[in-house]
Amino acid sequence: MLPPKKASESLTTMTEMVLPNDTNGLNNLMGGRLMYWMDIVSAIAAQKHSNRLVVTASVDNISFAEPIGLGNVLTLRAHVTRAFTTSMEVFIEAWAEDIPNQRKVSTNKAFFTFVALDKAGKPTQVAEVTPETPEEKALYESALRRRQLRLILSGRMKPHDAAELKALFEDSKKVN
Repeated sequence: MLPPKKASESLTTMTEMVLPNDTNGLNNLMGGRLMYWMDIVSAIAAQKHSNRLVVTASVDNISFAEPIGLGNVLTLRAHVTRAFTTSMEVFIEAWAEDIPNQRKVSTNKAFFTFVALDKAGKPTQVAEVTPETPEEKALYESALRRRQLRLILSGRMKPHDAAELKALFEDSKKVN
């Protein structure tokens, strides 16, 4: 068994400037370019946690809250929220900054999942995550529900086997 690692040990920050080649006809960042950058920053965070090469296993919903304009500086922050046997969930936040106008806005949040690979390209064990801050603890606690939902949607888990999701719905019935 590997010794656990703090969530903060995987923290990765990446900064990019939105250039003309990154934009669409409205001079806003293309969604595909954002997803590309999110994949890079989250893969680095997963590598830092696992000390292994990693591959992207899944990408959760990416919603666009604000347009990211030409010339904006985009800052992406990622860290591992929880690790399972060979996989890791990574949380990514993105902010766009219009420096001349002194405006900074949150634009995107997403969860990506990575699998760590050994030298033969086979999935390999990863260390557990130790959350420390209230935000890290909240993300850690909710990660199992997100994982079960991903497994159900991919057909790798039956809904009746998702104990964490069932408990969530049973708790909401008690409140109503």
